[in-house]
Amino acid sequence: MHPKISFLFFLLAALAAGDSSAATTLTATPAKLSESDREITIRWSGLPDPDGLDYVGIYSPPSSSDYDFLGYLFLNASATWHSGAGELTLPRLPNLRAPYQFRLFRWPAKEYSYHHIDHDGNPLPHGRHRVAVSGEVDFDYSPSRPGQVHLSFADGVDEMRVLFVCGDGGKRVVRYGLEKGEEGGNWKEVATEVRTYEQKHMCDSPANSSVGWRDPGFVFDGLMKGLEPGRRYFYKVGSDSGGWSDTYSFISRDSEANETIAFLFGDMGTYIPYNTYIRTQKESLSTVKWILRDIQALGDKPAFISHIGDISYARGYSWVWDHFFSQIEPIAANTPYHVCIGNHEYDWLSQPWKPWWASGIYGKDSGGECGIPYSVKFRMPGNSFVPTGTGAPDTRNLYYSFDSGVVHFIYMSTETNFVQGSDQYNFIKADLEKVNRSRTPFIVFQGHRPMYTTSMEARDFALKQQMHQHLEPLLVTYNVTLALWGHVHRYERFCPIKNFQCLNMSSSFVHPGAPVHSVIGMAGQETQPFWQPRHDHPDVPIYPQPDMSMYRGGEFGYTKLVATKEKLTLMYIGNHDGQVHDMVEIFSSHVSSNSGVPEVSDDTKLSTGTGVSIKQKVPLLQIVGSALFALVLGFSFGFLIRRKREAAQWTQVKNEESIEL
Repeated sequence: MHPKISFLFFLLAALAAGDSSAATTLTATPAKLSESDREITIRWSGLPDPDGLDYVGIYSPPSSSDYDFLGYLFLNASATWHSGAGELTLPRLPNLRAPYQFRLFRWPAKEYSYHHIDHDGNPLPHGRHRVAVSGEVDFDYSPSRPGQVHLSFADGVDEMRVLFVCGDGGKRVVRYGLEKGEEGGNWKEVATEVRTYEQKHMCDSPANSSVGWRDPGFVFDGLMKGLEPGRRYFYKVGSDSGGWSDTYSFISRDSEANETIAFLFGDMGTYIPYNTYIRTQKESLSTVKWILRDIQALGDKPAFISHIGDISYARGYSWVWDHFFSQIEPIAANTPYHVCIGNHEYDWLSQPWKPWWASGIYGKDSGGECGIPYSVKFRMPGNSFVPTGTGAPDTRNLYYSFDSGVVHFIYMSTETNFVQGSDQYNFIKADLEKVNRSRTPFIVFQGHRPMYTTSMEARDFALKQQMHQHLEPLLVTYNVTLALWGHVHRYERFCPIKNFQCLNMSSSFVHPGAPVHSVIGMAGQETQPFWQPRHDHPDVPIYPQPDMSMYRGGEFGYTKLVATKEKLTLMYIGNHDGQVHDMVEIFSSHVSSNSGVPEVSDDTKLSTGTGVSIKQKVPLLQIVGSALFALVLGFSFGFLIRRKREAAQWTQVKNEESIEL
């Protein structure tokens, strides 16, 4: 047969068989992403008989199999998809130290499989019918260039730690100084340590499988030393051969500072602009946006960030961590970013500590990460660790403490042993014993799973019992001011409480000897029932609010802490409007009587999530004699009733009654 006739016969046979790959084109631009490029445009044409479930898969590295995509976009998101041509845009994606590639697939409805599903139970694409492949999209700078820059406090008050990621493990340094530019020659230079981890270190799937694993790069750790207190320093990281980061700045710690400012939250997660195996948290973008606003408004006042567990929600899909660090870099490269470990960083079925009472508590929430990415990508003060028992690197950043201005902060791990006699318990007790209350009159204690919550999540009941037995006596004995928790994806503030009994019922008071507990897991993750009236009893929420719960809300947000030697204030700020919606003022019991503690009522108006204005009265702070005590108690009780009536008007967030923490 003549060669031309043979080729024509083959082409007709292919078309008859439904192979449209020869006619369909797929492009992705730009081919090289520069610093100024903010999005990627994906275009296709010539797709015959388009179907609503045709999709573009996202891959990195390009050597990935069709099955092992990062995520996907349905073509029907384009207005012209019916014509067999269209375009989609993606915001700039993080540098995964390898190029991206895009592939177009057909997905017939008859090939749905509920054996291959995403986090929400929806069928996942199977990658069988590929019809077009784009060229590669890479970055116009080397993967050796540093990224994912973030700061943290170190053990010394004159130190600041910086961590960042590069595509290779070659030599990198940190350069820093008081001038914005290093041209004057006054910048110092320090070497860095480098660490990484491997696929074999992951303890379960998907983290150790081809679907979830991607090369994490190399994590560099540099320690800036000899910092003058309370000064703005400028710095950059990298090398001449591999490239340099942008220049960032921070305010150094001042051990004599008389003010403390911190932004605190839990359970924020990550937003990813495409469909993937897990649900990601778009609301986390708002949390970062508002905190960035608040940090910029501070000017040269120092602050730090506290993220108490359930950090990225990667759940074993490695590239989610890259998205997370790219997302927080605008705040974390200029403000120390502190974390404690949560169930979605650590838990796996064979974790070393799983006492008899915890058989239903510690599951496989980390997606097989078993604390390894968390331990390598962060480095907190102190040196707490536990062996994984698998030959993988130890789990770190479990419990530690530091002073910031007038507040002593303690972080714990609710995922590892904390009961009396454990290393963690002994650390907490010894740490509380040595706090200098003259220098730091306030103590803020933080952990992931809450000791107090009115979310009736049965799985954690036994753990809360252990916390009440082993930890609450320490918090009360050593006069901890504030205990902050995550895990429950809502905001809730309790009265200062001891053994389920309130010691004060107002929102402004002298510290009575027991901590105010507050759940602050509302920074982005949404899979939590909201408190709304029942359909059959509109006046009764799903979880009725007990007297000890002073405020609870359904909006996403974060908290801001401001403290002087006389007073600590915690504010709950809503992402929907950036305004304060709840506030508690705690006056120190360690200050003198003439220190400026107000003795008259002070009205503060707060905007609730429903637009209700709450007028909070500050009661008489010096209670002298039983008669005056009774008077104040009566006033507080009346205020509480009014507050409950107003706070019962919940703002709906999501109509979901299943609990997934």
